[in-house]
Amino acid sequence: MRHQMTESALRRRAREARTWLFDSCFPLWAEHGLTDAGLFPEVLSLDHDELERETTRVRVQARQTYVFSEAWRLGWKREVSQRLTETGVAILTGPALAPTGLPGRILGADGSGLRDASADLYDTAFVLFALAEAARGPVGRDACLPMAASILAALDRLAKDAAHGGYAETLPPPGQRLQNPHMHLLEACLSLAKADPQADHLVRAADIITLFHTRFTAGEGGLLGEKFMPDWSAPSGAAAEIVEPGHQFEWVWLLHTHARAAGLPAPDAMARLYSFGIATLDEAGRACQEVTRAGAPHDASRRTWPQTEALKAHLAMYEQRGEERYAAAACRSFDVLMDEFLTEDGGWIDHFAADGSVLAKDMPASTGYHVVLAFAELIRVMNA
Repeated sequence: MRHQMTESALRRRAREARTWLFDSCFPLWAEHGLTDAGLFPEVLSLDHDELERETTRVRVQARQTYVFSEAWRLGWKREVSQRLTETGVAILTGPALAPTGLPGRILGADGSGLRDASADLYDTAFVLFALAEAARGPVGRDACLPMAASILAALDRLAKDAAHGGYAETLPPPGQRLQNPHMHLLEACLSLAKADPQADHLVRAADIITLFHTRFTAGEGGLLGEKFMPDWSAPSGAAAEIVEPGHQFEWVWLLHTHARAAGLPAPDAMARLYSFGIATLDEAGRACQEVTRAGAPHDASRRTWPQTEALKAHLAMYEQRGEERYAAAACRSFDVLMDEFLTEDGGWIDHFAADGSVLAKDMPASTGYHVVLAFAELIRVMNA
């Protein structure tokens, strides 16, 4: 009976998530959907006014394209969602692309095109993710998948590290390797595999999963590291010692999602990262920014995105194992988000100090991707 009560409590929160998305979040960001230059705004003030910026990041254009693709799939104002998603795809497949065939990093906020055309794997991953999500949404496969294939071909040609695995995070290749862009490339591959099951996206995903097992988690405790040497060997000093709970949680969800897509059992690493991550939560269930491998706080401030990743990890464990404790943990992470980080009118207070004081000076649009994806997962898992 108690398990049924916890499941009922989580389903109630899933309905609350849908209500907040439909009545607050999507209306707010659609109202400020596009600037006069036809781009998604980089940031709003805490009072929801648009703030002047000379530039906007390509990754923000990609993330907002995803947000409105998800809004369309969930059934929110289909015409508005479709128009904003189509505009996003037009940005990503037009002015955001550099002559190399890869996305650039920075666009002029005045609509003048790329200000920084250099390649960045993180931005590339989000453009691919947005195209995949729009392909499964209002824009359709024909308008999105050929461009995604072209970007992947350019990525293989220009950035693939045949000697060590993975891709150069920037071009020319940097002196330090990062797991984070590869994590989001995996996410993009999983989304592309949904949109185009006949292509080889799960092969590319499996290559990144192999890097995860052999390199990203080769350090002490089998935890997910962040920074590595050019050959993926462990760095020295603090770079090897500091880990991010939010990314441990994000990989829990990705490992679960990949296992489901590939028809594989969940790897042991999923439970290992989850156990470490939940041990770093405070008594209210809040996730902090950085800890040591021993679990001691290093940056005890709190941002919105690690809370959303904790929620997704709890949901992944619940979907896999069906145990009450995971549903209860998901309820707690949801409540932290709704009570502390998200606003009634569809925005967020993105950053708090360890003592609970507000560090956020504005409202970054980029946070919306994390919140919308986590809530969409909650709605999916609970069939709400």
